[in-house]
Amino acid sequence: MADFSAADIQKLRQMAGVGMMDAKKALGEAAGNLELAFQILREKGLAAAKKRAERDANQGAIGSYLHHQAERPVIGVIVELASETDFVAKSSEFLETATDVAMHVSWANPRWIGKEDVPSDAIDKEREILQKRAAAEGKPANIVAKIVEGRLATFYADNVLYEQPFVNKEKFDGTVGQMVQQLAAKMGENISVRRIARLAVGEQVE
Repeated sequence: MADFSAADIQKLRQMAGVGMMDAKKALGEAAGNLELAFQILREKGLAAAKKRAERDANQGAIGSYLHHQAERPVIGVIVELASETDFVAKSSEFLETATDVAMHVSWANPRWIGKEDVPSDAIDKEREILQKRAAAEGKPANIVAKIVEGRLATFYADNVLYEQPFVNKEKFDGTVGQMVQQLAAKMGENISVRRIARLAVGEQVE
């Protein structure tokens, strides 16, 4: 069986602007090689002239969530979930996902949406802290770098929305990024979280 995942299928769909079955079949023929699969689709005349990944996602919806329980402060969240078309943005599944992401943000409080949004100085600072911690723990010098990178993944999972496991595991067992990617694969167009805003009563604003 060809070695490719649902994420590979979605990526090829974005690259070529084709349906799920066409993408899956091309990946199978290409033994999981994305570039070769894209070439196969082009040769068959199935690939869009312009890669879907380059198309503007300038439609979307606003998801909101208001949390007020006695043991937690009142928290309000607004999320902009972007799509390519208004048709997709108005679908019930899209709107539900926008609300789900907002609910997740209320609990997990991510600082950034994707890894690419994390400032380089924040990563450098965290890496320096992790290196000092590993050294203080007496870890062998030759494996400190590997330990630091492993712990840096935890830093991303704690602070980056797309890297965080979705809080309602019974509804979706995976990261928020995977949940959004799965929706994009099902809808057949680019979908992404564009902006998030979270306010909690009594919390210090950074």
